[in-house]
Amino acid sequence: MFGIKFIKFDSMTHVIHYKNGKIVKEGQGLSFLYTSYNSSIVAIPMGSNDLQFIFNESTGDFQKISIQGQITYKINDAKKLAELLDFTVDYEGDYKEDDGEKLKQRLINEAQTATSSYIQSLQLKQAIVNAKNIELKIKEGLKVSDAVLLLGVEVLAVNVVAVKPSPEMSKALETTTREALQQEADMAIYERRNFAVEQERMIKESQLSTEIAVEEKKKQIVAKKNESQVLKAENERKLREMKIEADISIEEQNKSLINLKIENEKKQADSEKYRLEATLQPYKEMDWKTLLAINPQGGSPKLNIALAFRELAENAQNINNLNITPDLLDSLISEEQAQR
Repeated sequence: MFGIKFIKFDSMTHVIHYKNGKIVKEGQGLSFLYTSYNSSIVAIPMGSNDLQFIFNESTGDFQKISIQGQITYKINDAKKLAELLDFTVDYEGDYKEDDGEKLKQRLINEAQTATSSYIQSLQLKQAIVNAKNIELKIKEGLKVSDAVLLLGVEVLAVNVVAVKPSPEMSKALETTTREALQQEADMAIYERRNFAVEQERMIKESQLSTEIAVEEKKKQIVAKKNESQVLKAENERKLREMKIEADISIEEQNKSLINLKIENEKKQADSEKYRLEATLQPYKEMDWKTLLAINPQGGSPKLNIALAFRELAENAQNINNLNITPDLLDSLISEEQAQR
């Protein structure tokens, strides 16, 4: 009645009540009566808002990519925003214009502008793996953007959730990546097999080295044994030589002793010969009969009879008749037996 209306807002909405072009009420969470014919009400949400965005850019190698993410923002200066965009509501609290979408689009445009030059400096493969850097570029660009500052908006966070190439390029990259991964897998298999072969070779080389070392040790042992045997043979030879030399020395000494004995015996024999010759020299010219006569046993009856018989034998041609009695023989025999 009479155009009087009642309106109520929540605590997160900043309300500006204009009457006849002048601000009569301003604040958050207001509720009041107003006359609709001469009033306009601006309602600006002050809470944080999440703005989903997606836009396309070209990389330095002229490839299209799409960047998808989210901007979290809030309005710091509602009056400044109300001066640039229309957030007027009707008596039911619905916005008369769609300037909220304009705000969002301006933020998206500023985000795209902030990242455009950076994306163009990257190659496709670099761009799709640089989401974090793109995210930082957008956030930094929005914070220093004049348009954002004029709108009285504060950017709280920026999140880039995806950086994608075009479907055709994505398929090509998938193929390339798949081939690269396949090559890496093949290389890994090759390296694993090569490693196994290398390990087997090293094991065989180690076994051969061990066998060579064992053979070398055996060779050294044989050489040592041969050396020991040679040394033993040399020692035995030296011992034999020393023994032979000792035997030779002994034999030489025996020879010298025998020669000395022979020399002494010879000298003794010569001395004895000289003595006998000197002793017998007076008797050399004597008749044997004279010698018998001077013999101390020259008066023996038997010897005399024997000499007599010898004289008879030497002069047998002069004897005509000889008688020898048995008594004479018996006496000689008896005397001989008595002497035995």
